[in-house]
Amino acid sequence: MSDLREAAMNSKAWPFEEARKLLKRFAKAAPEKGYVLFETGYGPSGLPHIGTFGEVMRTTMVRRAFEQISDIPTKLICFSDDMDGLRKVPSNVPNQAQMREDLHLPLTQVRDPFGTHSSFGAHNNARLNAFLDSFGFEYEFASSTEYYRSGRFDEMLLTALERFDKIMEIMLPTLGPERRATYSPFLPVSPKTGHVLQVPTLERNVGAGTIVYEEPDGEQVEVPVTGGHVKMQWKPDWALRWAALGVDYEMSGKDLIDSVTQAAKICRALGKAPPETLTYELFLDDQGQKISKSKGNGLSMEEWLTYAAPESLAYFMYVKPKTAKRLFFDVIPKAVDEYHQQLRAYPDQDATQRLNNPVYHIHSGDVPASKMVVPFAMLLNLASVSSAEDKETLWGFIRRYAPDASAETHPDLDASAGFAVRYYNDFVKPAKVFRAPDAKERAALEDLRDRLVAWDGGPDPEALQSMVFAVGKDHGFEPLRDWFKALYEVLLGASQGPRFGGFVALYGIAETVRLIEDGMAGNLG
Repeated sequence: MSDLREAAMNSKAWPFEEARKLLKRFAKAAPEKGYVLFETGYGPSGLPHIGTFGEVMRTTMVRRAFEQISDIPTKLICFSDDMDGLRKVPSNVPNQAQMREDLHLPLTQVRDPFGTHSSFGAHNNARLNAFLDSFGFEYEFASSTEYYRSGRFDEMLLTALERFDKIMEIMLPTLGPERRATYSPFLPVSPKTGHVLQVPTLERNVGAGTIVYEEPDGEQVEVPVTGGHVKMQWKPDWALRWAALGVDYEMSGKDLIDSVTQAAKICRALGKAPPETLTYELFLDDQGQKISKSKGNGLSMEEWLTYAAPESLAYFMYVKPKTAKRLFFDVIPKAVDEYHQQLRAYPDQDATQRLNNPVYHIHSGDVPASKMVVPFAMLLNLASVSSAEDKETLWGFIRRYAPDASAETHPDLDASAGFAVRYYNDFVKPAKVFRAPDAKERAALEDLRDRLVAWDGGPDPEALQSMVFAVGKDHGFEPLRDWFKALYEVLLGASQGPRFGGFVALYGIAETVRLIEDGMAGNLG
């Protein structure tokens, strides 16, 4: 066993823990299909979102970890439930009247309101593929409509028909009385209207492979369960897919715990082992409420990528997937800087440490070097004190601090400078509140100004930080963080800020002197 594989077999990083759990599944023999199948699911009644990214990213991390500890080939399919009936018209699409006319049709039969694809389902599937491709994910796209109609599910659909009573025994106790009275695991696609119908199954003919149901107009119709004439209800459908394709691993959110439980039971009733699963926690907004697309609370994919690179979002997704996390704008700077801290640590780590480092999993082991010689939080503070309207303003300070840096040699720093200006103007600037110093703080600020005027140690961040510490101690600040809080509130208009010595080195000693004088004079903000 190689050193890397041995380290992976003992790593405490959660993707390796999941991978080892999955490997136990094949302790006696490799899968008959010849590969380990990972799956993620997607409901194409809406556009891809931040949860879609998180699920595919995290599943890919487990897949890559598995490949480190096993030679069994792997495959990831992104499955689109595009045969579902359109139950309500999304509020964010054009041609609302046309969409209402197409209610209850399979999504791949609903006319595309944007007029660019053969159906609404095809439109959103194309958006999903473009979305996943833009992040370089390696996957195989799978369409529910295509799988049902091509016969790929036929054998398992006939098994489901044969074991209809077992499936009902699993599902009925989970339903309310009204739903229980009309429930069937099979949803016929009406040959009259094309609608996906939620109606009871009146008769079953296992030998012929058919069911009988009643149309809304009262006519009883017999249809085969194969060939796309029916689809399964949500939980039986998930189980059918697991059983028919031999899915080995799938993760899902905490809100689907019951669905996973029931689908696993149905999968076993169909004669197959359900996949290994991971339940991840849901995202919360800044008030601690569950994020909801309909409410519009929390943070969207597009909003995150407006203010930071996708790697920072991947880092956020990696950290503690089983812990509920608040997903709102304030988490972005922290995620950016922690991501680059991990990048900088990586080259000096041993094999065990590297496999536990989030960047190993974000980059599938091909970890780049960080060129962020200035932290994102510091760029935000630079943007604040300079009232920057473009990133070139920040580069004026960066070049003086790091003469060898340029947009060409440090592209991640250049991109982050642009993100910082945008983030500052949209979120920091409107929330800035400056205050005047009290007598004790004013005396300390005057002392700091005078020491900076006399400073001859050059732009040394550590030496400057020690000097700032010394001023706080000499003026009796206890605890010392009260001194730094005063600096931030008087000079930066915020209660938190950067290491002040590093800020002075980057912003400039003369510029900081003027900033202190303006702060004491009440000329800021």
